[in-house]
Amino acid sequence: MQIKSLWIHNARQFGTFIGLVVIILIFSFWTPYFLTVSNLLNVAQQTTINAVIAVGMTYVIITAGIDLSVGSIMAFSGVVLASLLHADQPLVIAILGGLFVGAACGFINGVLISYGKLPPFISTLGLMSVARGAALLYTDGRPISGFDENFRFIATGEILHIPFPIIVIIIIYLIGHFVLTRTKLGRYTYATGGNEQAAILSGVNVKLIKIVVYSLCGLLSGAAAVLLTARLNSAQPIAGIMYELDAIAAVVIGGTSLMGGEGKLTGTLIGALIMGVLRNGLNLLDVSSFIQQIVIGSVIICAVLIDMALKKKKV
Repeated sequence: MQIKSLWIHNARQFGTFIGLVVIILIFSFWTPYFLTVSNLLNVAQQTTINAVIAVGMTYVIITAGIDLSVGSIMAFSGVVLASLLHADQPLVIAILGGLFVGAACGFINGVLISYGKLPPFISTLGLMSVARGAALLYTDGRPISGFDENFRFIATGEILHIPFPIIVIIIIYLIGHFVLTRTKLGRYTYATGGNEQAAILSGVNVKLIKIVVYSLCGLLSGAAAVLLTARLNSAQPIAGIMYELDAIAAVVIGGTSLMGGEGKLTGTLIGALIMGVLRNGLNLLDVSSFIQQIVIGSVIICAVLIDMALKKKKV
């Protein structure tokens, strides 16, 4: 049974990668502008925001949870970061301020879910509204723009001809993968999502694991806010709308089960690339944004149906 489950899991991971290759080939055939170095770098840079949020979302979904507040947290973190920069605070302090706001919001989610016994859907839905409202109240609904080149280097700089955001995403995925596969936190995260009652009986502090996981998700939403603010040279209280959907889609397409207990960050990265390639290819083909939403929504539904079908096979 274990060999069968392992085969199904690996087959899905391999199938997701094949899907990415097929999509790339299709867009390469349809438009000569797709398979160029400049466009591929553009796809990689555009994918970084979603990919960073998706790392935290992977941890949350492995615990059988969900976080609908990541887009709003990103907006709130971004405006706090921008206001600190405009207040002439040192760059490091401003970035840490944005990250702290994200982690604090995630911590609140974790406490409400662990000790308030709120379902993750309800808790994060509520915080989604609270964080968005706080961002609008904090800025009076106006964007904060205009930053110096030192801050903009985060989005536009290069090291050894490699765009800095790509270096950031590689580091985040390596650390995230190490924590998930080589540490107690990773093992307990899988145990919590696989069978919460069994994890409790085994001595796992499930409440603490959930608080840490949701805090991590909030922290990475704050990191995504830093990248987005630097790229746009502006922090907007309405930023991040629908980013939660893209992050969940990347995680589910990458093979992480919505029912918890399974998932890998390598799959999430492939899922995020699929989302980025889809959006970029459809934009190059001048497909309307409305149709893009239909396509992406259909991809999510297909991924969930495949996940459910594979779960039944395991049983």
